Amino acid sequence: MHYLLIYDLVPDYLERRGEHRERHLKLAWAAADRGELLLGGALTDPTDTAVLLFSGDSPASAKAFAEADPYVQSGLVQRWRVREWTTVAGEAASNPIR
Repeated sequence: MHYLLIYDLVPDYLERRGEHRERHLKLAWAAADRGELLLGGALTDPTDTAVLLFSGDSPASAKAFAEADPYVQSGLVQRWRVREWTTVAGEAASNPIR
């Protein structure tokens, strides 16, 4: 199953993320190396949201990531939520329908 971790970012996110970015990326790549995180990044124009795509049997890894994320802990994220995403098309779809 797929889960989207959605971050609502503070208005000055780009200016403030620098001091936390290395630890955030280390956490993200560790989750990717475990096969939990498939993709992650910020939306642009405006940079007000970030989306991370997780794969697993439950939303637990996405929630644990957010709780440990330096961006969340330092207040760069105003709000976060995890949503189950029913994927139906593409190589990695969890519920392929043809």
